[in-house]
Amino acid sequence: VQLQASGGGLVQTGGSLRLSCAASGSPFNIDVMGWYRQAPGKQRELVAEFPSDGNTNYANTVKGRFTISKDTAKNTVYLEMNSLKSEDTAVYYCGALVGGNTYWGRGTQVTVSS
Repeated sequence: VQLQASGGGLVQTGGSLRLSCAASGSPFNIDVMGWYRQAPGKQRELVAEFPSDGNTNYANTVKGRFTISKDTAKNTVYLEMNSLKSEDTAVYYCGALVGGNTYWGRGTQVTVSS
């Protein structure tokens, strides 16, 4: 499984960005797919994901501001980020759990300036 992420950039506080992640290879057996982020000096953490039960999981820090969605036909997951804060600054990674294996896309930098 290959994950191609795009859409990061520099935005001012309160602004919006949309991230995209396209899966290729053997995406039909994806159990979990979502977005995770890692800020400098911190561990990678969940942002939002689609678990295998069909629901969505969000980090408490992004609830109400971020929305994860997917286009199954395109094997693509999106992350709409609104009301961005400086603490959202991080490298954002698309990740997928397939058959017990975890795959990561190349991270995309999101920088929120005040």
